[in-house]
Amino acid sequence: MPTYLDQILAAHREAARADRRDLSRLLAAAGRCPAARGFNAALKAGPAVAVIAEIKRRSPSKGTLAPDLDPALLAKVYAGAGAACLSVLTDPEFFGGSADDLAAARSATDLPVLRKDFTVSPADVCDARTMGADAVLLIVAALSAGELTELLGTTRRLGLDALVEVHDEAEAELALGAGAEAIGVNQRDLVTFEVDTRRAVRVARSLPGHVVRVAESGVRDRDDVRRLADAGFDAVLVGEALVTAPSPGAALAALTAVEVP
Repeated sequence: MPTYLDQILAAHREAARADRRDLSRLLAAAGRCPAARGFNAALKAGPAVAVIAEIKRRSPSKGTLAPDLDPALLAKVYAGAGAACLSVLTDPEFFGGSADDLAAARSATDLPVLRKDFTVSPADVCDARTMGADAVLLIVAALSAGELTELLGTTRRLGLDALVEVHDEAEAELALGAGAEAIGVNQRDLVTFEVDTRRAVRVARSLPGHVVRVAESGVRDRDDVRRLADAGFDAVLVGEALVTAPSPGAALAALTAVEVP
């Protein structure tokens, strides 16, 4: 049977194949956008582990999480509770997100915003820039080595940062070889969507100190952040634990101020 990843990638690649827009025009339009806020720089700006707070309505594995969330209001709550950056799901079919969610969240605060989506083409990167994103997610498991290099080049051309997501040491090596400056280790298996809380600590050993190191998925409390800080991570990305909390602001505040050793 097709996995979650198979289904999501098939939909995004089909959309990319059907896209008849002229890439040179997309690049020109994206290049005229105002300067991006520094996403990677914000993750290294202070002595504490930075928190990327996510705006997420649902997921393929967990179903509905927060269908009625207000992205602008939640962004303000996150900013007030100490978030370093925002992450906004923009996939409508599988995650219930939209470009409007990202635009609303970014307009509500001064925080840099990651477009959290399955980026498979240069046009996707252009779209991220024009909708207001300051960074894009590039998932090594979803891309060939050539695509990863091409998409990283497009982000640099447009003044965007890229969070390159890996799941194991082999993918980390590919990311580093392609020139990734920020690497996210996703503790969630994209095939089964199960979380392995030991994955990030294990993969962190293969990441050099010059890259921004982000742990993704499965971060629920301060002890998790402390463990990841001790493993060498500069930041954590937290979604489900925040959007499903009775008070997302209080839940986020409990994760901040864990100093990097």
